[in-house]
Amino acid sequence: MKGHKQDRILRVLLSEDNVLSKNELSKRAECTRQWVILFLRKLEKEKLVKETKVIDKIKLLKYWLSIYKKPKKYREYLIQEPIRILKKTNLDYAITTYYAENVLQRYIFPSRLDFYIKEEDLQKWHKILTEEGGLYGKGNTRIIITDHHVMYNKRKINKMQIVSLPQLIIDLYKEGGPAEEAAEMLIKKLKANV
Repeated sequence: MKGHKQDRILRVLLSEDNVLSKNELSKRAECTRQWVILFLRKLEKEKLVKETKVIDKIKLLKYWLSIYKKPKKYREYLIQEPIRILKKTNLDYAITTYYAENVLQRYIFPSRLDFYIKEEDLQKWHKILTEEGGLYGKGNTRIIITDHHVMYNKRKINKMQIVSLPQLIIDLYKEGGPAEEAAEMLIKKLKANV
């Protein structure tokens, strides 16, 4: 859980434009205030934050990338029109990597649809995806099962739920290759807005 707590705090720090109090950061990161204070001290020693104020978003993002562990729990499906299914479901999800990047800047080919789901929704998703003509096994769609907080600050674009920009950048870096290049391009956009 230690890694998830760090991820949660970093996700909130990088997603919010306003400086938050330690209590508010704790609430949004779903961590104890004590854990937030301990981790902020560590970030302050690295000169990445001052109290809860981010000093350099890009350096903080690179720090997160250095400690982030790519989720290992996922399922794959072969589905003819996966976006159509997502647009009509009421289940919680957040699209990441290729499709999310393609919605935002259209640099890499959306060869696979990756999206996060809540662990408790796994059987519901499996049922929906297989009943809609999807085949279970290696394919063009991957559902990623991890900490629900990964969906923090997701946004709705073109009737699809997309992860926050910092989360997308991290996920693209972890994919490597052309996805890493796309992440670099998104960082340039992030620098322009800082």
